[in-house]
Amino acid sequence: MAPIRVLVCDDDVAVRRMIAEMVDRDPDLEVCGIAGDGADVVRKVEALQPDIATLAVEMPVMGGLEILRNLRTVRPSLPVVMVSALTPEGSGAALDALSLGAADCVGSPLEADRLDAELIPRLKALVPGKARPVPGVVFGGGPGSRTDEAFGARTTQIDALLIASSTGGPVALESVFGALRGPLPVPTLVVQHIPPVFSEMLAARLDQVGPTRFVHAEAGMTLEPGTAYLAPGGRHLTVQRDGAEVVLGTNEGPRVNGCRPAADVLFESAESVWGGNLLCAVLTGMGHDGAEGARRLADLGASVIAQDQGSSVVHGMPRAVAATGAVNEMVALDELPSRLETWLTRHGRRPVSSLG
Repeated sequence: MAPIRVLVCDDDVAVRRMIAEMVDRDPDLEVCGIAGDGADVVRKVEALQPDIATLAVEMPVMGGLEILRNLRTVRPSLPVVMVSALTPEGSGAALDALSLGAADCVGSPLEADRLDAELIPRLKALVPGKARPVPGVVFGGGPGSRTDEAFGARTTQIDALLIASSTGGPVALESVFGALRGPLPVPTLVVQHIPPVFSEMLAARLDQVGPTRFVHAEAGMTLEPGTAYLAPGGRHLTVQRDGAEVVLGTNEGPRVNGCRPAADVLFESAESVWGGNLLCAVLTGMGHDGAEGARRLADLGASVIAQDQGSSVVHGMPRAVAATGAVNEMVALDELPSRLETWLTRHGRRPVSSLG
């Protein structure tokens, strides 16, 4: 099988060399070209027809966002992974790039082994037909479902909504929360695989898109209905009871499923607080984070929704949870807001007054 052809685009010579060496070390990948400025990127995409490209946010001649706009005309289906400086400015621009169609983003500078671990699996996951499966990235397998457990048949209340997402997740979250008609009647906890500074910027952005209050989670926060709590990048998110309240915890424990934050860590702690009185949504992303935790919660009576393949940037996480048999519904992204509202207005702790 021919290797995945990667175009490496960065204005920093050292970063270009580092990424190119990482790519060429992997037998499933090869560097087909290198570009050092924005105009060169567009020319080489047309001339070389790469399978995927890495792109710095800050590029001379033509900035990363302008390059993306041009690429959407030249090669609208080309997957692009942004390599962004871990600064507030770079992180904000990276999130803008995701909204313009970039497939994912990784932070730079990172130590070489960390960048290798973050970037190379993404390049493979975003062009799955040309690479051998890698650990933690699910390409095959058929979806399973709990077909005997329709939403309307649920008899227990839902006390919280748990969401897991990765590659493609920031745009998916913006789409979902921007389309809600009112605040949800339960607290929402979100694990998105994203670097630390990116998570702060993402929480601030999501707070602006719809009626749900969105905050960057901090240890000691008390959960409130109508509020969503985004796990901080680089830290696991947990919940625990404090008398009648449920409060957040964060920690820098070992990576789980290669991730920190990890959805399975949140799901395990949620099990001890709410048991099966939960709704879980597993959205687009590579790997299998959240699959085991969702299965355990489903066994206790939790309901599970997974994003369908057609609307996912990478269907690894939704497919992995479906393969456990835990999923009640596979839902297209544009249908997800209404499905969440339907489930939660029927079974949430109290109705949302703004929904008819």
